Amino acid sequence: MLDNVPVEMSIVLGSTHLPIRQLLKMGRGALIPLDCGYDDPTELYVNDQLVARGKIQVTGDRMSLEIAEVVRRSR
Repeated sequence: MLDNVPVEMSIVLGSTHLPIRQLLKMGRGALIPLDCGYDDPTELYVNDQLVARGKIQVTGDRMSLEIAEVVRRSR
């Protein structure tokens, strides 16, 4: 019954503000600084709603998110 319900999931490592002219000048291998540090939590959004925070785990060539906190929804 729920097999065809679309769910969009996003994992946000950080963000930044960047002028479009600077973005257009970037080439392959360019680094974009983010507003977070290595130990800052990564945020998990489902359908544009923050649902959890966690930490990125890397094992070989695979990445995953270890959930550390489930965010309570405000009513």
